[in-house]
Amino acid sequence: MQIFRPKLLDLRKNYTKNQLLNDIVAGIIVAIIALPLSIALAIASGVSPERGLYTAIVAGLVIGLLGGSRVNISGPTAAFAAIVAGIVAQHGVDGLAIATLMAGAILVIMGLLRLGSLIKYIPETITVGFTSGIAVTIVIGQIKDFLGLTFAEGTVAVEAMEKLEAIAHSITTLNPWALVTGVVALAILIVWPQINKKIPGSLVAVLVLTVAVNLIGLKVNTIGDLYTISASLPPFAIPNFEISKVVELIPSAFTIAILAAIESLLSCVVSDRMIDDTHNSNTELIAQGTGNICSALFGGIPATGAIARTAANVKNGGRSPVSAIVHAIVLLLVLVLLMPYAAWIPMPVIAAVLFMVAYNMSEWRHFVSICKKAPIYETLVLVLTFVLTVVFDLVVAIAVGLGVHYAIVIIKKLVINKTA
Repeated sequence: MQIFRPKLLDLRKNYTKNQLLNDIVAGIIVAIIALPLSIALAIASGVSPERGLYTAIVAGLVIGLLGGSRVNISGPTAAFAAIVAGIVAQHGVDGLAIATLMAGAILVIMGLLRLGSLIKYIPETITVGFTSGIAVTIVIGQIKDFLGLTFAEGTVAVEAMEKLEAIAHSITTLNPWALVTGVVALAILIVWPQINKKIPGSLVAVLVLTVAVNLIGLKVNTIGDLYTISASLPPFAIPNFEISKVVELIPSAFTIAILAAIESLLSCVVSDRMIDDTHNSNTELIAQGTGNICSALFGGIPATGAIARTAANVKNGGRSPVSAIVHAIVLLLVLVLLMPYAAWIPMPVIAAVLFMVAYNMSEWRHFVSICKKAPIYETLVLVLTFVLTVVFDLVVAIAVGLGVHYAIVIIKKLVINKTA
């Protein structure tokens, strides 16, 4: 198999007008799904809402053009929210751009060195542990907006534990209307899929409650109250590279690269089963790296293959990279024509959307299953990775989790050899 051969090159084989129409329809539907998620994930990552769309547009387009999967849809995902928010808090948006550029370069190198298959050596206990931990940190990060809390002036809460402390100190500032708005949004998100599976519940919740809150005049914070929104095209900018900052961001860059590789290749495997195809993992890593480099240069945040959006693409008829390209073009039109209206979206609705994202990614059933059935040492690694992700960050969690896992593996082999 070639190291780099984009699936787009295979379009010359038996591509029909009917399939083109199906890909266009699928691309439009996926863009509708991606719109509220991209805005919500940008906010959860500590950056302005339009940067989520920049990411979905730029990375989604580049990875669609160059990717090793026929149907993978890439963009911002919840997996990055905690680490991106931490980088932005400590190093600013410039630091995030540097970390994302380095992560992109690492992904390209991984692809060129044919390391796509090595991802399978990261134990399931670690991926489930940090995924569940990320879900918890997302929920903690959104409690403030869901309840309409007002933190005391000068409060700096970056880590999950700091946020919990700040929430406890400000619980008396709870805004009942914010809570009502958030609860109604959650109800829509839970009930709507039972009514209509074609139109995403997140879009319905955003549209209905944005209109309702603004018509009634409820005193609830909106995106426009907290952020200045730009409807301009993604701006090209090269970050200011400082050696000290670059060195400091290397661990974060590796974490972003590993997360992007794991999630994108997992998304490819899932989509392969759905369409009976085989992706090129090394091509996909090179594409993901290039997409992240471009995202960083055009104001975006880290991107990777999004399993839910990819599955929606396939279920709605997408069978080629054309659907990913259409999805990016539709989001670009939304950015230019409709982005100013995003300022009206209530923050509790964004929080509710992120609660559902966290629930869907949490793998809590898998987590419980491992705890019940796996050997005690695997459960130890799972719980340790989970706790470290919540209490510290992903860099610490993955490093310690891998270290403990392979230390146990080595000890087990030594014991077996001694008794043999």
